[in-house]
Amino acid sequence: MKTIDELLAEGVAGKRVFVRADLNVPLAGTTITDDGRIRAVLPTVKALAEAGARVVVASHLGRPKGAPDPAFSLAPAAARLGELLGADVAFATDTVGESAKATVAGLADGQVAVIENLRFNAGETAKDDAEREAFARQLAELADLYVGDGFGAVHRKHASVFDLPALLPHAAGYLIATEVGVLKKLTADVKRPYVVVLGGAKVSDKLAVIDELLGKADRLLIGGGMAYTFLKAKGHEVGISLLQEDQIPTVTEYMERAEKNGVELVLPVDVLVSTDFPDLKTKAPADFETVGADAIPSDKEGLDIGPKTRELYASKIADAETVFWNGPVGVFEHPDYAEGTRAVAQALVDSSAFTVVGGGDSAAAVRTLGFDENAFGHISTGGGASLEYLEGKTLPGLAALED
Repeated sequence: MKTIDELLAEGVAGKRVFVRADLNVPLAGTTITDDGRIRAVLPTVKALAEAGARVVVASHLGRPKGAPDPAFSLAPAAARLGELLGADVAFATDTVGESAKATVAGLADGQVAVIENLRFNAGETAKDDAEREAFARQLAELADLYVGDGFGAVHRKHASVFDLPALLPHAAGYLIATEVGVLKKLTADVKRPYVVVLGGAKVSDKLAVIDELLGKADRLLIGGGMAYTFLKAKGHEVGISLLQEDQIPTVTEYMERAEKNGVELVLPVDVLVSTDFPDLKTKAPADFETVGADAIPSDKEGLDIGPKTRELYASKIADAETVFWNGPVGVFEHPDYAEGTRAVAQALVDSSAFTVVGGGDSAAAVRTLGFDENAFGHISTGGGASLEYLEGKTLPGLAALED
């Protein structure tokens, strides 16, 4: 895999460089609520611009249905990129149409442009190879070189991620190089004890990575909505908590295999429960009580781990040498149910281990709860991509960057 430094050494001045970034930032209207993914691509964009390249930044945002949708415009991200660069960033109002062509043609050496949301064109995400490749060929007309730096999308077989690199000389940007380097530390020559904290809503989203980690991790700490399927598998009442009953046989087999493999699988011992899911818009005070994980009332829902579980999880992280965390352990968006996720984050901060926050909601939680990002070993920009890498899958976007 060619690095961006090798590309820069060959010379990029005057060349149009297509940077596939991940600017898929959360928006409240047109206001960006977390610009972490934009900041993550800055080193690559800056290096190319300073070397005299004409930089064309492209990304997806959200899930538009293959056609323009103002709610998913990249205009706010382009504006924020310009603020962070301290330079004007041109914005094309389409992907491969007249605006994109004119905007790219108008770039001078060292200037940067952003083209509109790639998913406004159905070819970006098409299942049909020919349709996807046709869109990639249109994108290729905008550039001389390709730099892949959208780690959050490398697990997608999309036109700009998988097909386009085959049409242009290509290299991996700084972000992808960093992300892959970190993930190698979690899969090869791992320093032990190796502790993995998995949260989030659905256990089905994490089955494959749990299956893989049962042969690699020393401890698995389970929280979030997915924990209630494990608790149910142990024979506990879980009330109206999130539950995937069809996954109980698989979860039961995983718990048995964990014991057989000597992997410590740790579940909540107490939880915060309520009859009402919290209002995440008003953040009105929640009506909850703390109960044992084996004593959840039949009419109540578990929404966070309790204080004893927070202490337990912190103790299981304390002596770790490597920690990977993916998924909040409660409804952290509401202050009354954020303490479990805060406790996990604090345990990582307090640990001397190499700590990795696995993107997605975990990364959002760290920022929302006010933690210093530099207190963690690494905060990934791609939750899904990180998980699939840990599952041992071949990621299309990484495979496409291999020479």
